Amino acid sequence: MDHLIASHRNRPTDDPIFSLDREAQERAKKGEAVINATIGVLLDDAGKLSLMPTVNKLLKEIPETEWSAYAPIAGLAPYTQAVCDDLFADLPNLRPWAVAAATPGGSGALRHAIANYLEPGQALLTTSSYWAPYGTLADESDRKVETFNTFAADGSFDLAALDAAMAKQIVSQGRVLLFLNDPCHNPSGYSLSDAEYSELSKILVKHGSGAPVTVLIDSAYAVYAADGARPLRHLGAIADTIQVLVAWSASKTFALYGMRVGAIVGLVPDEKKRIATQAAFSYSCRGTWSNCNRGGQTLVAKVLASPELHAEVKKERAELVANLDRRVAIFNEHAKKAGLRYPRYDGGFFVSVFDENPKARGAQMRAEGVFVVPQATSLRIALCAVRADDIPRLVEAFARPLQAS
Repeated sequence: MDHLIASHRNRPTDDPIFSLDREAQERAKKGEAVINATIGVLLDDAGKLSLMPTVNKLLKEIPETEWSAYAPIAGLAPYTQAVCDDLFADLPNLRPWAVAAATPGGSGALRHAIANYLEPGQALLTTSSYWAPYGTLADESDRKVETFNTFAADGSFDLAALDAAMAKQIVSQGRVLLFLNDPCHNPSGYSLSDAEYSELSKILVKHGSGAPVTVLIDSAYAVYAADGARPLRHLGAIADTIQVLVAWSASKTFALYGMRVGAIVGLVPDEKKRIATQAAFSYSCRGTWSNCNRGGQTLVAKVLASPELHAEVKKERAELVANLDRRVAIFNEHAKKAGLRYPRYDGGFFVSVFDENPKARGAQMRAEGVFVVPQATSLRIALCAVRADDIPRLVEAFARPLQAS
C-alpha cells in the first residue's frame, strides 16, 4: 500500500544545481583545482562569501525578543512599508498604490503570485530559458509553466513570440501571469533595454485591455544592474491596465541568503481592489508558512528607514557590484575572443553560453574540474562564484572541441 498520492510518488530527491555544487565542493576538498560556477551566491576572489559589514554588525544588535517572537502574518508594518518606500523612492506617484506582504525570500513571492493569479491547472508564462524552480513552484501549486522563445534571431528579446504566446493563453485560459526575470535575467544574464520595454508595454496594454494580465517582476538581481529601476519605471506607467507585481528579496540585495527575507509587492490603483489584494496576500501567508523571520525583517526595516545606515550599506554593496562587474568585463573580453555565443551580458550573477550539446559539454567540463549547469540549449555560469583569475580557464574549457564519447 502506497500512502503518498500518485502525483507525488516520484519527486526528484535532489535539486540538480545543488547536487553539482556538492560534487564540486567534495572534489575541491580533496585538493583538486575546481572551478565551481553552479550556485548563485557572490563570493570574493578568495572564495569566501561576500558580505556587507554594516549589515552583519546590525544583525548582532537585533534584540533577542525580535528573533524569538512571532511576526504578524503579513509581516512587520515597518518592514513592508520600508520595502515599498525604497522600491518607489524614484516613482513617488506609484507609492500610494502599493500593497505588500513579507515572504520567505523572493521564492515566497513567486509562490503567492502563482496561487493568487492563476486557477489550478492553468499555466504561468515565462521565457523559454528560465530559473528551473519556477516549474517546481508551479507544479507544487497544481499549476504549470508555458514558455515563449527568449531571443529573436538578432539576439534581442523575442517580443513577437511573447505577443503570440499571450494571445494563445488568453484564448486557452482567459488570463496571463507573466514572470519577467529582469534585469540580469537568471540564467541568461540578459537585461531588456528601454526600447524593448517600450514595445513590451504596448503588447501588455493591448492584451491587458481585454483580459486579466499580471506581470511579476522577479527583481532578485536588480541592485546589480546599471539600471535596476527600469522595469518598474516602464511597467508602473501602465499599472492602471495590467496588474504589476514585484518579487523582492533581501538575499542578494543585502547578502542575506540564509535569512529568507523577501516580499511580494503589488501595484493596485483601485482602493477596494487594493484591500482585497492585501487580504489575499495575508491569507496565503497564513495558509503556507504562517509568518516569516521577524529578526530579519527588523534588520531590513532598520537599514531602509535610516538614511545614514542605508547610505553605508549602499556604499558596501557598490564594492560588491564593482567586483562582479570586473568579472563580467573579463568574461566578455575572453569569451568574445574565443567566439563563444551568449546573450548581451552587462551585469548580474549569471550568464549562459549557447551550445548544441549542453549535456555532453557539461560532462566534459566537469571531468576537467569546471562545473557549470547544463540547460536545454545552453550552459549556465554563476560568474558570481568564480574568481577573476579563473575566468580565462573557464572560457578555455567552453572553447575546447567537444570530444566524441
